[in-house]
Amino acid sequence: MSKPSPEVYEEDRGMDAHNSVMREIRGLKEKHYDPHEPTRVWLDEDNTPGGVYDSLTIILNTGGCRWARAGGCTMCGYVAESVEGGSVAHDALMDQIQVCLDHEADNVDEPAELIKIYTSGSFLDEREVGAETRQAIAETFSDRERIVVESLPDFVDHEKVTDFTDHGLAVDIAVGLETATDRVRHDCVNKYFDFADFEDACATAQDAGAGIKAYLLMKPPFLSEQEARDDMVDSVRRCAAVDGCHTVSMNPCNVQQYTMVNELFRAGGYRPPWLWSVADVLERTADVDAIVVSDPVGHGSDRGPHNCGECDDRVQKAIKDFDLRQDPSVFEQVSCDCERTWELVIEEETSYAMPLAR
Repeated sequence: MSKPSPEVYEEDRGMDAHNSVMREIRGLKEKHYDPHEPTRVWLDEDNTPGGVYDSLTIILNTGGCRWARAGGCTMCGYVAESVEGGSVAHDALMDQIQVCLDHEADNVDEPAELIKIYTSGSFLDEREVGAETRQAIAETFSDRERIVVESLPDFVDHEKVTDFTDHGLAVDIAVGLETATDRVRHDCVNKYFDFADFEDACATAQDAGAGIKAYLLMKPPFLSEQEARDDMVDSVRRCAAVDGCHTVSMNPCNVQQYTMVNELFRAGGYRPPWLWSVADVLERTADVDAIVVSDPVGHGSDRGPHNCGECDDRVQKAIKDFDLRQDPSVFEQVSCDCERTWELVIEEETSYAMPLAR
């Protein structure tokens, strides 16, 4: 890809233009949310450097990502689920934590050893989750084995991380890197930081006794299927080569409300990635020195990563199996006639005439 000139970031161009469009789209939001209820909570199992754990995943309902309030990422609709007003009080956030603990107690016999906490932005941003709440959450889960918290690299700070490591918790910071390619991150995702900032966050986390889990985005808008596939292969390899980054989670893009991706999708200008592309990336990067996983949210639907409809569940099952076993041979057990269509899309689709197939 060619390197953009500095002028594309001027007023009404590049990132500023993206933000202007995103603010207009997000202004259509109508639903409002209870600050005492989490956005979501569920139980699952995850592969970590310490092995496979049963997990409790919590999405806290906060005041939202500060970057999203400026406009934000082209594919992210999570800010539309945030509480109005820009902040949520400590007591309300702890009420959300209690709701999640009650959900866990009602559904499993033993508490999960892995806790994963996300927000609509950055858990380590004190405008979203204040120091008092962060420390109280660390204390609440101090009897568990491992905790994952999400943050942009800006907010990865030694003192914030040691709030958790000082309790003896194994800590992973999940960073929404999206891609190792700065131009794709800036121009397709509309995210402001560089890969070098991610590397700095890895070093900070490692110095504080934590690890990094890099979140990548497969097929942001404006990329063909092949460009998206190749960008993910390169990004997984570059992330795995960074000291302190032990896990790479590749998230296929899905179409969320109040986003630029949704507007493109409705106009026929965007198709979520093929599940064959997800499997292909996992196969091609199975040799890296990191855990590589993927969770295709909304798989099989028009708005989520999908194939033809007939094989989607089988391929999704193989992806989940790979996540836990890290064995690429699982993909040899699934096949479908639509794989030939996907191969044609990979060969022929261009970013200026897509999608080639729905």
